[in-house]
Amino acid sequence: MPGPAQLAPGIIRAMTVKEILAQFESLGDDARRKHNAKVGAPDNQFGVKHGDLRALARKIKTDHKLALELWDTGNVEAQLLATLIINPKSLSAKEVDRLTRSTVFAYVAEWMNSYVVAQHPEREALREKWLKDKDRWAARAGWHLTAGRVSKDAAGLDLAALLDRIEKEMPKAKPEVQWTMNNTLLAIGIHHAAHRKRAIAIGEQIGLYKDWPVSKGCIPPYVPVAVEAMVKRKG
Repeated sequence: MPGPAQLAPGIIRAMTVKEILAQFESLGDDARRKHNAKVGAPDNQFGVKHGDLRALARKIKTDHKLALELWDTGNVEAQLLATLIINPKSLSAKEVDRLTRSTVFAYVAEWMNSYVVAQHPEREALREKWLKDKDRWAARAGWHLTAGRVSKDAAGLDLAALLDRIEKEMPKAKPEVQWTMNNTLLAIGIHHAAHRKRAIAIGEQIGLYKDWPVSKGCIPPYVPVAVEAMVKRKG
């Protein structure tokens, strides 16, 4: 039998978790590591730039088994990479729920929700379940999916009731949940003119992200400013 170095041309040997973690270590960037730590990343991280992770994912392609093994390391970069090489349709709703709750960092949650949860066939049932959940990552995912529904297909959603919840719950919500609740408030204000005035008023009343620093020309996530800017941009 040929060893890994003698595989037939065109056949790429699957990387192991150990090899990938070693590669992360070699790609680690001190500035990225410090930035991650500043915004809440655990110590189990190397500081690999997202572009390097995406390049590695393109080489590996879809590898569901490897993705699950990477996720369970609890390493930031391993979980980020896992979201890029996993097959969402091969996950049961129970598995998606487990992965969501074991997220280690907000950046990971963002990729997990966008690349895995949003692609899952049972995302609507999960959304409804997670909106009632007290776990910060599950609740964040529920509001992430809700923001997507509000933006693309709000049929069946009670937007007034969502505004009631946001007004009542967002001020005291955990920071990880506030982000996607705020995205839902933004989506209502931008895409639903009948509720725009109230959405802006709630954003102004709560004041979340009012002092958020942004580069020149960028739109801050502060609802009164962002809604006005996005509606104007839509024409």
